[in-house]
Amino acid sequence: MAEADRADGMELRSPAFEDGTMIPERYSRQGGNEVPPLQWTHVPDGTEELVLLCEDPDAPGEVFVHWVITAIPPDVTSIEEAAPSNAALGRNSFGDLGWGGPQPPVGDTAHRYFFRLYAADRPLGLGEGATAEDVRAALDEHVLATGTLVGLFAR
Repeated sequence: MAEADRADGMELRSPAFEDGTMIPERYSRQGGNEVPPLQWTHVPDGTEELVLLCEDPDAPGEVFVHWVITAIPPDVTSIEEAAPSNAALGRNSFGDLGWGGPQPPVGDTAHRYFFRLYAADRPLGLGEGATAEDVRAALDEHVLATGTLVGLFAR
């Protein structure tokens, strides 16, 4: 998915935390597991679908997936308290649909949580329960732009 590794001007941000700073406790698994609010701009023309992933590459073993949302309409510009009603929730590494907040091992240094928004040039056809692997396969050669936000969390 080499195309998806480039950032082409799509901006992804959160009113709850700045890029590269700590994610507030309320969004963690122990702190309420609230959905972190996200906002984005500069979705490119030709976008047919937006997809959001949140992953922790610092987790022991393999990358831990915290959030998968597919089928976000291209005119949607934010997530406030839940995924857009017409989007599809994917399966996170906890085995749940939707957001699974940070829960790094106690005493670990702060883990990085990469929120990545992808603009796809076609509908991906992924329904509820899609995994991050499903998303990556469907996005192959179909990414117009990406936006990335990194949050940190430790306990």
